[in-house]
Amino acid sequence: MVTHVPAEAHGDERGALLSFVEAQRGAIRRSVLGLTEEQAASRPSASELSLSGLLKHVAETELNWLRMAQQKPGAPPTGSSGGEKARNEETWGDSFRLVGEETIPGMLAFWDSVAKETEEFIHSVPSLDDTFPLPAAPWFPKDCAVSMRWLMLHLVEEIGRHAGHADIIRESLDGKGAFELVALESGQSWGE
Repeated sequence: MVTHVPAEAHGDERGALLSFVEAQRGAIRRSVLGLTEEQAASRPSASELSLSGLLKHVAETELNWLRMAQQKPGAPPTGSSGGEKARNEETWGDSFRLVGEETIPGMLAFWDSVAKETEEFIHSVPSLDDTFPLPAAPWFPKDCAVSMRWLMLHLVEEIGRHAGHADIIRESLDGKGAFELVALESGQSWGE
């Protein structure tokens, strides 16, 4: 990680977890900094991943985990009319690419709203030890529940993994690495 995550106030575990999630979000956001929609949608490697697709995927994924923790129905795909259900095998590929009228600014705004809701929810739960059930899926243990703490650690892991993908894709596109993007975001230069 190339950014400093500020230390939490003594005993503020929620704040620390939220700060680490936000640090990973920042890496994804910076990966699209200064790119056109076409550049961000390009796939410069053998992978089918693109920067705009990763942005959409992590935003939808965070919302889906939030809905599971809130024990609310799954979130509809972004850009949908709201009448659709959460992603399924048929629509899974669309979670990795912008479709229709979706844009990077729109996806960033969507993710900002998800991030705000995540923060409000985590601050509202009585305890990080509170649990929620995982849905039936081949990749989850049967009848398993996880804690709110686990949720936050999982978001660090999930977004961080994709932030690493984004680093490689961005560097493949124009040579800009994480340090240069942090400097660019703050209006400075790096390595010149």
